[in-house]
Amino acid sequence: MPLFAALAFLYLLVPIAYTVAFSFNDAGRSNLVWRGFTLANWANPCGAPQVCEALGNSLKVGVIATVVSTALGTLIALALVRYRFRGRALANLLVFLPMSTPEVVLGAALLAQFLSLRVNPGFGTVVAAHVMFCISFVVVTVKARVASLDPRLEEAAADLYSSPWQAFWRVTFPLLVPGILAAALLAFSLSFDDFIITNFNSGSFTTFPKFVYVSATRGIPPQANVIGSAMFALALLLVVSVQLVSVARRRRR
Repeated sequence: MPLFAALAFLYLLVPIAYTVAFSFNDAGRSNLVWRGFTLANWANPCGAPQVCEALGNSLKVGVIATVVSTALGTLIALALVRYRFRGRALANLLVFLPMSTPEVVLGAALLAQFLSLRVNPGFGTVVAAHVMFCISFVVVTVKARVASLDPRLEEAAADLYSSPWQAFWRVTFPLLVPGILAAALLAFSLSFDDFIITNFNSGSFTTFPKFVYVSATRGIPPQANVIGSAMFALALLLVVSVQLVSVARRRRR
């Protein structure tokens, strides 16, 4: 088992290793063949035309989609877990539909809706599409956290003469923060990485995944590999930091 596990991890890490290695390639016009080691790509990550513009677009879309979907998804999760209302089962079904629908179908359907409403594809349509499919993942993540909370904590707060608003912000919300942060990180990563739905609804607007796809035919610029490697290192650092903080808190207890 350890051998098979090691081989599986190596298989998963091959594309990442390729990306990191070719970020140091002295590529010239094409980045398809290894031509030599250089640090110039890391010294000038915006050297390729439009690469940093595409990255900025992805970051703006990701941040806006994350904030909106996290806020709406958290409220939906609280409503579905804590309240009983007519149409609750239907609401549950509708929330999970974007997760089960193939992205090709979802992207084409959204494009048809935007065109029928005479909305030109661009930044706004990409944000709207990302918010729509990110909400489902936020609801699933936060819903699990809400279901694990003890309702007696809010009852105790009410016994201490706190209003429902005070009980939420001082008791419920702090307990929900880990789940909300996890949902926000998941939403941002889904939005930043998305290509299929973005490609259908972006028009001439270019995000980083779309830039990489268009550039792949002539060899992805090494600057794109630099940005990809940096994002992977940042995500890895964030995960390791969270784990270290969690271990430290457990030891203090």
